[in-house]
Amino acid sequence: MEAQRPDEELTVDQLAAKVGMTVRNVRAYAGRGLIPPPRLVGRTGYYGADHVARLTLVQELLGKGYTLAAVERMMSELPDGAMALGVFETLVNPWTPSEPEVLDEHQLAERAGVPHDPSVIAQLVELGIAERQDDGLLRISNPDLLRTGLEVIKLGVPMQAIFEMLPKLFTQADAVAKIYVELFRSTVWREFADAGLPAEGWPEIQRTLEHIIPLAGQALVAAFREAMAREIEVVAYEELGLDPKTLPSTG
Repeated sequence: MEAQRPDEELTVDQLAAKVGMTVRNVRAYAGRGLIPPPRLVGRTGYYGADHVARLTLVQELLGKGYTLAAVERMMSELPDGAMALGVFETLVNPWTPSEPEVLDEHQLAERAGVPHDPSVIAQLVELGIAERQDDGLLRISNPDLLRTGLEVIKLGVPMQAIFEMLPKLFTQADAVAKIYVELFRSTVWREFADAGLPAEGWPEIQRTLEHIIPLAGQALVAAFREAMAREIEVVAYEELGLDPKTLPSTG
């Protein structure tokens, strides 16, 4: 979508073309209060950057699977202003989004290097890694996760063991995410909210969000590497029948 100058105004036809919607949809969303009324000049309405931002966000939320009723509820609670929309968009969008992939069942099996098995596909759908479309193809919303799992399978780890491990991995990831979100919520956001969500504070809130997410990832990777090294060392001692006290210190 091309950039829009802050002072640029659009007719309803131009607005629809810019956000990739039909005029009918724009009018329908306006009727539901998802965008504010346009500036009227005679019988012609003119729309600005805030309208573009809101409609773009509506599209993204619907694309993520939210119902229109849920989108209405979220948008009605969202403060006015393009910066508030930018912050909300940062919150609802994935950290490092990768484009979803669409495959058929045989392509997926070939990529994994295993025979096609409908029960395996069913498990992928159940885990939420794959989503079956109306045309029978599979939509992979997080190709990076799938790619990592396939690489582990190629190293000789049984597929079923990975399926059993994934729910535990998702649970741990959720727990870590909650820690960082609560950290932001109880400090930076609480101070901002207590100040009454001042308009001049939105840019700093967005900058903080954009930086804290990758920093959280870096901290998690660093902590994971250290924990993995400890666990591998312990298991190595156990499997080789060694007593850690008899080995030279690495510290």
